Amino acid sequence: MTSPPTASESQGTSTRPYLIRALHDWCTDNGFTPYIAVFVDDSVQVPREYVKNNEIVLNVGFEATSGLKLGNDVIEFKARFGGAAREIVVPVDHVVAIYARENGQGMAFPLPTAGAPAEPAAGVAAPAPRVAPAPRGLRLASVEGAAETSAADGGDEPPPDDHPPSRPSLKRVK
Repeated sequence: MTSPPTASESQGTSTRPYLIRALHDWCTDNGFTPYIAVFVDDSVQVPREYVKNNEIVLNVGFEATSGLKLGNDVIEFKARFGGAAREIVVPVDHVVAIYARENGQGMAFPLPTAGAPAEPAAGVAAPAPRVAPAPRGLRLASVEGAAETSAADGGDEPPPDDHPPSRPSLKRVK
């Protein structure tokens, strides 16, 4: 007699790498440029001089990368920053969004929970993690419910919801 499956066995593996690959393929098939927004911490290997507020947005199109591998655990490739080739390694759970640069269509994911920064010392306020800026016409809402909008939106953002979303969401703003 076998025992019933545990919670982790019944959930299976994460869908995030599969969705990232699917949206990357969709962008490529339609002539769009796939971008990923990444939450940066010590487990992410990117040029730190381009990181702002623990986030970086990367062009992961075939024209901008060399040796792109969209794996189940990490995304690896080489890309040029300021003319110098750099090795990029991003854990898949640190990808907070993937979208097409041209039209902003894509998907947002929750911020990583494993490997989150340790609690700050007593009396020291920790900076709130933010989601990378959304492309024009889109709004990415962070876990705390704060929205990032592009300047092209003209400030026509709807009032904040009384109940912030439990995870980042990608919404089209017209």
